Amino acid sequence: MFMIQYYIFYKPFNVLCQFSPEGEKKTLAHYLLHLSKDIYPVGRLDHDSEGLLLLTNDKALTHHLLDPKFEHQRTYWVQVEGSITEEALRQLEEGVNISIDGKKYKTRPAIAKVFDTEPQVPDRDPPIRYRKEIPTSWLSLNITEGKNRQVRRMTAATGFPTLRLIRYSIGKVTIDGMQPGECKRADEYIKRALLSL
Repeated sequence: MFMIQYYIFYKPFNVLCQFSPEGEKKTLAHYLLHLSKDIYPVGRLDHDSEGLLLLTNDKALTHHLLDPKFEHQRTYWVQVEGSITEEALRQLEEGVNISIDGKKYKTRPAIAKVFDTEPQVPDRDPPIRYRKEIPTSWLSLNITEGKNRQVRRMTAATGFPTLRLIRYSIGKVTIDGMQPGECKRADEYIKRALLSL
């Protein structure tokens, strides 16, 4: 009997968002072989990004989350190189020009806030390369679209390259209390949280 299932996975750094093998790289298959074959990730997180990944066989929900017209909220915690400025935050909030497939694209308005203190996040393996003479900043960036490597392109456009990128939430679903590589099953009520209803 077909049963709709939902899973929340904390994708570690350097893991591909696919089950099929690709060279020596780690994939979701290294962590999630216990899932049934009809469960797939909703969207993707880049190989070098971390954080919340939803997996399901609910095709209607997948369509809703991936269709840009629904503008669902995603929050990323971003560590950037340098002490980010108010001007850079303003640019991120108003939208910046980035290049997508060789074409200029202006991002939709975002919500950008600097963390007063570094967020409590698991250590990354391997850690980012620290340089004593160059400070870093952490910010929370809430966006409603998901172009290829968008957050990295956005911070770079303001002069602050991304060093570490963690997707913290989709809608009201977060990775609070989870560790990289951890997967937990959710019930159908997750749909309301994902869609912020």
